[in-house]
Amino acid sequence: MYHSHFKGTHYEAGFRWGSRLLKNQNYILKNLPYEITQERTDFAESCLTIYREFYPEILEDIQGIADGQQCDVNILQTVLFGMYALPPTCNCSCFAINSGNEILLGRNSDFRTELEKLNMNVIYRLKGAYSFTGNTTAFSEIEDGVNEHGLAAGLTSVYPRKIKPGFNAGMILRYLLEKCKNVPEAVLCLQSLPIASAQTIILADAAGKIALVECNSDGIEVAPSMIDCGKFVCAVNRFNLEKMAEHNRVGIDDWHSEARFKTMFSAFRSSIVNDLPTSIKLLSGDYGFICQYDRSEGKDTVWSVVYDLKRHKIYRCEGNPRRRKFKEDLRFEF
Repeated sequence: MYHSHFKGTHYEAGFRWGSRLLKNQNYILKNLPYEITQERTDFAESCLTIYREFYPEILEDIQGIADGQQCDVNILQTVLFGMYALPPTCNCSCFAINSGNEILLGRNSDFRTELEKLNMNVIYRLKGAYSFTGNTTAFSEIEDGVNEHGLAAGLTSVYPRKIKPGFNAGMILRYLLEKCKNVPEAVLCLQSLPIASAQTIILADAAGKIALVECNSDGIEVAPSMIDCGKFVCAVNRFNLEKMAEHNRVGIDDWHSEARFKTMFSAFRSSIVNDLPTSIKLLSGDYGFICQYDRSEGKDTVWSVVYDLKRHKIYRCEGNPRRRKFKEDLRFEF
């Protein structure tokens, strides 16, 4: 996993990173995991107006990367705007819990092993935005993280029935971390953003608020807990809230979503998982299937993380937590 620190304006941060990659003969557009199709190009063009209105800073960031790489910004936008939607990647598990004594958000990132060396842990301290740290498989987009105010967020992708021009999952998460202080603010933002892809977003903050958000281009539903008598939420790669369940697709490879969801839901409902050590055990597969992939199939858990929002600590495992240990990350204070 690469570790990068970004500062300055959005453009300056993007330019420095793109230039550094170029200096080391690392060309983003020569290492794409998929083909640039006309469908992707058309979709990216349809999203531009929305990003200009709601998030012009990210366009400056992407322009900086393109200038640093000396590449076509339109192709880079096509790569980024279509992620999580064309085609989606249906993997990852995420949860949040407020047990009274603990406020935790945990996430396993499951992805293709051929790309695992390109994963990034990042710290952003940009002008005009809240600072945050996070992890990603998609450079400028973020898949889980926590910001300076103690708002933590993590995503899982859901296979959409359709998409519309708007924000994809990774852009949504970065936007929330840069602009929101807590869960209520993040929910309000989500309700106002045009959304392209289908995803779940788990939110938690230092005040103890947690929420599961299930959303796609047609709607958004929010739940503060998954059962009346417990204070937890969890998500995989399908919708579980009643009003969103009709948007699920069947017959797709969702990387054992049902088994992963049952493992988390059962562990929280029975109160087996209620603190940091048991959360780590959950993500490590001690209570059922969640990360026990067959690497020969090209799939694995490529990192695992727990954000301890009560004690303002971050614990991350760079690799599959069944084989590697969690370590505290001391580089970011919140």
